[in-house]
Amino acid sequence: MRRKIALPISLAVLCISTIVSAFVGQQPIKLLSPRCKIKSILRMTEEDVDDNNPLSRGIDSVNWLPSVYNNDPSRSVFDAAAATSSDDTDDSKLTETLPLFPLGGIVYTPNSEHILNIFEPRYRQMYNDILMNGSKRFVVAMSHPSEEGRFAQMGVIFSLEELKEVSEMTNDQVKYICNHRVTGRVKLHKVLNPEAWQTRDTYLKVRGTIIDDTGFLNEDGDDEEDDDNMDESVSKKLISAVKKAALADTIEKTPEEEALAKSFSELVELQHDLSEDVRFTRASVRSFGVAEGTDVDPNLWTSIRLWQSYAEQRLVAEQNEMQKSFQEKLVEYLKKEMGNGGDSGKAEEELPSAIGFGDLSPELQTELVDLQKRMTAELKPLLLEQTLSMQKILEAGDHDERVALMQYFVDFERKRLSAKKLLKNMFGGDSSAVTSKEDGGAILAEETTSLSPPPSSSMPKMEEVSKSQLFADEEDAFQ
Repeated sequence: MRRKIALPISLAVLCISTIVSAFVGQQPIKLLSPRCKIKSILRMTEEDVDDNNPLSRGIDSVNWLPSVYNNDPSRSVFDAAAATSSDDTDDSKLTETLPLFPLGGIVYTPNSEHILNIFEPRYRQMYNDILMNGSKRFVVAMSHPSEEGRFAQMGVIFSLEELKEVSEMTNDQVKYICNHRVTGRVKLHKVLNPEAWQTRDTYLKVRGTIIDDTGFLNEDGDDEEDDDNMDESVSKKLISAVKKAALADTIEKTPEEEALAKSFSELVELQHDLSEDVRFTRASVRSFGVAEGTDVDPNLWTSIRLWQSYAEQRLVAEQNEMQKSFQEKLVEYLKKEMGNGGDSGKAEEELPSAIGFGDLSPELQTELVDLQKRMTAELKPLLLEQTLSMQKILEAGDHDERVALMQYFVDFERKRLSAKKLLKNMFGGDSSAVTSKEDGGAILAEETTSLSPPPSSSMPKMEEVSKSQLFADEEDAFQ
């Protein structure tokens, strides 16, 4: 059977899935200075070191548990003594044994919602267990980029909100489709059953201390009784949203929060001055939250998710740009093969929805393979750095530290665009004339992704993947 290829969508999906699942052997990562000669995102020299760079130690910039293959606390990056002693503190009631569901190289943030399809037997068992014991929650943690069986020290709590049994509809390929809300963070101390990672006969369990970032875990029954007269849950959410928005306008910003908001505003203006393909709307400046906690909206966590979405969309934009030339060649090849080269409009309408790899010319086959290799080589380190940036924010000790990290990342992007604007003014003309490949890969994980126009309907396609699988949906904040 011939292997079908999906063009243009499949190239982006193939590349991103390969990158997410195969962080292999990365070297220390450096956020390059906006105007330095771009050697490589992953190449560091003594003179390039930025003392303020939160990712200056690369993968080791964030904290990891020991590998399950050698579950020795002495190998842990975090302070094992402090973690152990935390059981004896007043917060010991928040230190629990919880199921662990590692989800690759993905970082989730508090108060976000996510849908998972459950098909593996061990995780079917996990859902059955959390339903039976009434907890309805588990830990999700990022996997180490290059060491199998090793997970980030800081994870998040997934609280189950809705579960649908779909085994009959999917011929038992998928058991459950589940909707979750991230209700807090968890500092993991130890994997309790590391042998389960190899045997795969059950799910992992961890000991961890819960950090309630949303207030959801401490909600008492009084609020529910007060709301008993509400006919619709939608009404409750609407009233809550109005209250949060009103409260956000009354909170006075600290000097650090003011500086972050100002830097973001300047970044947005630069994006519009340069007509960046992916840019925030000017209206997003007002909705850029910097407040602590989630009892106000917008808040810093909503802005962190917005920034994550922006970074990921820039990555998609880079993918689209890299495969653009191949797409054009593919269309011309198909037109010629169909004998409709004279009527381009008709030819495009009649292009097949999919094409076998073996049906391509040898030249196109070679070019496609090379393109996939180049996309993986160039985009994998960018995605890795973006992921580590979000993990660094997730494990920050307090609100002030998160503000400082966001300030660094926003400033870095702002300085990159300022340098780009300076070059444009020096050389004149379209900014693309002075935007080299080097400049495109200079920024924090140069998370080049975009909301660029979707591929033409005339291009061969395959089954589209939901946008939510690639990046968070914050479309109203982008142009």
